[in-house]
Amino acid sequence: MVDHGLTRRAVLERIGSGDALARADHCDADPYLVRAARHHGEPTERPCPVCRDAELVHVTYVFGDELGPYSGRVKSSPELPVMAYEHGQFRVYVVEVCAACGWNHLTLSYVLGDGVPRRPPRRPADLLD
Repeated sequence: MVDHGLTRRAVLERIGSGDALARADHCDADPYLVRAARHHGEPTERPCPVCRDAELVHVTYVFGDELGPYSGRVKSSPELPVMAYEHGQFRVYVVEVCAACGWNHLTLSYVLGDGVPRRPPRRPADLLD
């Protein structure tokens, strides 16, 4: 497990000191990330450290060769333990997002799985085109 808290703190210190470039670099959430935060994000009950107007949400992404076409999808926290038993290894990334100002930062990354290699699932017919 990698906690990116120290990097987050350094970025917030730069923003707090008036570094406009740091703010522009970290308050630039992709529209798809903001949409994922609004519709699939898990509330943290913590205010945004930049705008302080909105509550942060966590968006969790999963990536891995064994996931096949499902790699790169947003998952909820309750889905992860189930996935850990279904797949040998995949990587999880948790991003905190403020939908109001666009703040986004990777907070955690870790590996899950049961260690038994598996073939990736076949592509569904609707994804073949």
